[in-house]
Amino acid sequence: MDDAVRVREAAEGALADVEPERLRELLAGRVADAEMTPGVLTLVSARALDPAAPADGVAERAAGVQLVYEGLRLTRRLAHEEPWTALDLEGGSDVDADMDVLAADVFVARGFYLLARTGAAEKAVETVRAFGRDQTRRRGAACSVDGAALDRNLEADVFELAVVAGTDTVGAEAPEELVAYAAELAAADDARMPGERALPDGAGDRIAALADERVASSVDP
Repeated sequence: MDDAVRVREAAEGALADVEPERLRELLAGRVADAEMTPGVLTLVSARALDPAAPADGVAERAAGVQLVYEGLRLTRRLAHEEPWTALDLEGGSDVDADMDVLAADVFVARGFYLLARTGAAEKAVETVRAFGRDQTRRRGAACSVDGAALDRNLEADVFELAVVAGTDTVGAEAPEELVAYAAELAAADDARMPGERALPDGAGDRIAALADERVASSVDP
């Protein structure tokens, strides 16, 4: 099964019991349209350290990372667009905007649930806190930092979370070099996420090479 499909199915499964139905359909629609890059990176990171890593267990961690990202990404969009202001000016209903806020909360909450009691839980909390700080700075009138750069921190943090979650699945700590490479992947992409390939060409080989270096260094006398 394709990695992106595996992550998407795991994420959909984690949301299957959400009520009411309208909210569940909204969540499912967003997952269906989303790029699965963070989740795929989680799977690739786990396999780099252990090619025999259990697919189901890793997919659940991958879905947790993906859902945290979807929630924070949606929150970022809502913070930038301020849909309630536009609706007030146009005389429209704010129900859709409210549903989006609820969807963002559910995404993050379910992501946390899947990562709870794992070695990635602390990193997930750090990711959300860093996102909050960045968005607060971005909205500050005296902020002299480029807003796009602050926004971009989310992808870097989530990619790092993916590496931590993936390697923890096989009982390992993420090598510093691999964490740094994850941040490079996020920084090198001009769009929010890569395209249909999920990860750029050569990323899997590079991650495997970094994992091999870690294993080799751990057994050297």
